[in-house]
Amino acid sequence: MAGNSTQIYLDHAATTPMVQPAIDALTAQILKTGNASSLHSTGRSVRKELEEAREAIAKAAGCAAIHVIFTGSGTEANNLAVKGLYWLGVKAGKKIIITSTFEHHAVMDPILWLAEHEGAQIIQIDVDRNGVVDLDKLRQVVIDNKAKIAFISIMHSNNEVGTLQNIAEVVKIAGDTPVHSDCVQSFGKVELSFKDLGLTGATISAHKVGGPLGVAALILKRGLDIEPILHGGGQERDIRSGTFNAPSIVSFAAAAKESVAAIADRDKKVRALKSELIQTIKKNVSDAWVNGDQVNCLPGITSITFPKTDSEGLLLLLDSEGIACSTGSACSAGVQRPSHVLLAMGLTEDETTSTLRFSVSHSNTLTEIAKLGSVIASVVARSRAASGKK
Repeated sequence: MAGNSTQIYLDHAATTPMVQPAIDALTAQILKTGNASSLHSTGRSVRKELEEAREAIAKAAGCAAIHVIFTGSGTEANNLAVKGLYWLGVKAGKKIIITSTFEHHAVMDPILWLAEHEGAQIIQIDVDRNGVVDLDKLRQVVIDNKAKIAFISIMHSNNEVGTLQNIAEVVKIAGDTPVHSDCVQSFGKVELSFKDLGLTGATISAHKVGGPLGVAALILKRGLDIEPILHGGGQERDIRSGTFNAPSIVSFAAAAKESVAAIADRDKKVRALKSELIQTIKKNVSDAWVNGDQVNCLPGITSITFPKTDSEGLLLLLDSEGIACSTGSACSAGVQRPSHVLLAMGLTEDETTSTLRFSVSHSNTLTEIAKLGSVIASVVARSRAASGKK
């Protein structure tokens, strides 16, 4: 259950309860006075702890500390990567951006903005019914456009269905073309090494791993002088200006260390809980189906379609039963619309609006899954009666 509620919390892909080490770190740091950019001893003391946190996050992400650029959110980090890598490419006469058809809006929307306002040319690579990017198509597109590609951005794992992509192969296909990957859902859940993958840039976020809201990081190779979006004090390699949020950064490091250290132990438990959730739902709703790759996938995310229901109504009915889940991404300002992710995978619009995302963590229990099983048939029946879908 979430720490501030008696509700059964099955929405960990949206945000996670803060872990105790992160709470302790945040509480201790927030009581300290000092700007990490100040030269006096008080400022230097805060800066020392901030840089130790940077080192810890770098170790957890498999990169050097110099690669870690702190931002205020994963959305900001994605925007910084997308716009910065594009503008860097434009300087070399490269205006093509390659991406997939089911990226998070924090990647997709700035790419569309660049097309509308800056003349970027977008090539989207399709995914199959399991949400796996067509690497043969990617390979051919790269061959055909090699000299004109500014960068490639393919997410490491999908936030709605949990499918993992073969990012190492994407990097291999790209050659010397920069590759960015949104790793927000993967970091702290599966083994992830920026260095081993060979990425140019990657995005990670604190609140997905038990850290605080309002802090994330763009991991970016050293020597890439991308254009900043924010201008000011020149912090973070002059790429992201602004006063350091030292308490949240130190807390982020504490959460990252705990999550990454526990990946192996938690993976088995979380996958077992997810399997039980799927079996429980299928036992009670025989025509429900699971979306996404069920082998190469994140341990905790499950997307399930309940035909002829209305997902928003279904969510609210489950909420009234004390169970929290979602209709998809929770990063779209609460706007309910057909999922572009599920549409890209071949679902119809009716099917996308009959789909819920359940995301479990190590803190969930079999008792909670059993509670879901005890109410799911009745709430689906009520939703079908009210939806008007044929």
